[in-house]
Amino acid sequence: MKVPFGDLSRQYKKYKKEFNSIISGVFEKGSFILGENLKSFEKNFAGYLEANYAVGVANGTEALFLALKAIGVGNGDEVITVSNTAVPTISAIDATGAKPVFVDIEENTFNIDPSKIESAITSKTKAIIPVHLYGNPCNMEKIDSIAGRYNLKIIEDCAQAHGAEYKGKKVGTFGDCGAFSFYPSKNLGANGDGGMVVTNSGELAEKIRLLRNYGFADRYNSILRGYNSRLDEIQAALLDFKLARLDEWNKRRRQIADRYMSELVKLPIIIPSVFPEHKHVFHLFVVRVSQRQKFLEFMSGNGINIIIHYPIPIHLQPAYEFLNYKREDFPVTEKVSEEIMSLPIYPELEEKEISYIIAKIINYFRK
Repeated sequence: MKVPFGDLSRQYKKYKKEFNSIISGVFEKGSFILGENLKSFEKNFAGYLEANYAVGVANGTEALFLALKAIGVGNGDEVITVSNTAVPTISAIDATGAKPVFVDIEENTFNIDPSKIESAITSKTKAIIPVHLYGNPCNMEKIDSIAGRYNLKIIEDCAQAHGAEYKGKKVGTFGDCGAFSFYPSKNLGANGDGGMVVTNSGELAEKIRLLRNYGFADRYNSILRGYNSRLDEIQAALLDFKLARLDEWNKRRRQIADRYMSELVKLPIIIPSVFPEHKHVFHLFVVRVSQRQKFLEFMSGNGINIIIHYPIPIHLQPAYEFLNYKREDFPVTEKVSEEIMSLPIYPELEEKEISYIIAKIINYFRK
């Protein structure tokens, strides 16, 4: 059997009629940028999160970038985050002219360790970006407390956490802004690029609307130095349709995760930690295995595609050598980066495929 890590064509095949009708509807209206479909999706996404405002932008990286610009982050500022994340988190900070400042992670959540944040704060620190990695919420209670004491802004990186909750409240609504990606493979994925900034501040929402469209207050009248970062009508219409199914898809992800955890728990493999106050949406199901390469070769030899998220921490990548970090600066991040791997998990994954994956993992450890 061949088991792909992900297969986006399965979703299209299931909803082919609906998708084609939605796209045709946009073409028939002849409006493709900043139209009614975007307004509808922004309203519905904000409502889903119980936030006041949502502003559609071109992608998740620019959602972070525009949120940072809106709160005033720029040259000479510092933004605290983690090295255990996707490069876009850091490139968004870098694009503002600010300096990314890393702190280590908690070994049991893979998320930012709140106890390490205060020691990284300086007079230049402007904001904290907690990354809700793999769909698992950060400890926002502790992060909010620290930010409040030091008068720091919070921009939540929710690129992998659509629908995730911390203590009954959806992520993206704790900080000044929440930044979401709609990259096709996300829990809520577009059929192309897309992103969203969510905020409860009317002032920030209006500033982000200006920033995403050249600073235009009206046509040809630019009142703010802005950019071109717009979520188009086709993607907005498709995402609006998919939003109504997000909770169902997240429920399916948790069902698959439950099978993995219940059937792999007694093996020498470290499975994700799940806490009562965290509603994990399992964008990725990340396990830890010693002698990872041997395990990967075995699984690949049995037709199972497994990916590593992420094999090289950002502070050890050539593009970010200028930050002057070195190996062993973040021991937990570096330790887990050598052991982690992501098992297939997506709503269209079939039961027979899940059973096959589990059987092969059991075979590996008991052979």
